[in-house]
Amino acid sequence: MIILGLTGSIGMGKSTVARMFARAGVPVFDADAEVRRLQAEDGALIQAVGARFPSALHDGVLDRTKLAGAVLGKHEELAALEAIMHPAVQAARARFISRHASAAAIVFEIPLLLETHGESEFDKVIVVSAPEAIQRQRVLKRAGMTESKLSAILVRQMPDIEKRRQADFVIETDGELSTVQAQVNAILSCLGLAAIR
Repeated sequence: MIILGLTGSIGMGKSTVARMFARAGVPVFDADAEVRRLQAEDGALIQAVGARFPSALHDGVLDRTKLAGAVLGKHEELAALEAIMHPAVQAARARFISRHASAAAIVFEIPLLLETHGESEFDKVIVVSAPEAIQRQRVLKRAGMTESKLSAILVRQMPDIEKRRQADFVIETDGELSTVQAQVNAILSCLGLAAIR
């Protein structure tokens, strides 16, 4: 089994690329989706997160915007949240690998893979990239996003140029979807896996 780490800064197109791998039959683990599941109203960690960040919990429902506000740019608060979340996410990753033990390859979509020095856990690292102007345009279209919020997020993320240096493969997402798909297919072919026709 080839274990691939898929990463890239906010707004680069990771989810689009992840869907392309999934359509090719490669199982994809979405770390952000797992975090959302764990923090959902009936999630395993909702009480622990709410106890540590009570202002973000209302009637048993986590307000993710308030939670983000409580940790963005605050090292100690972010570390406290990560201490709650990371063990559960790691356990989910282990279950995912076990569940797909017969797959030729699996992909882990992890936004902060390189920032957390997790690249050694993967056979290959794929970085999704786009020019800064396109990145900003995409992100600022998101509901509730502001320039200051984006700046706070980018401070936590390794510069794109450095991520590209550390990548085994780079997928550029500033072109047509067919061009992005062709890059995904090229990686699959390079790894000896069937590409989408």
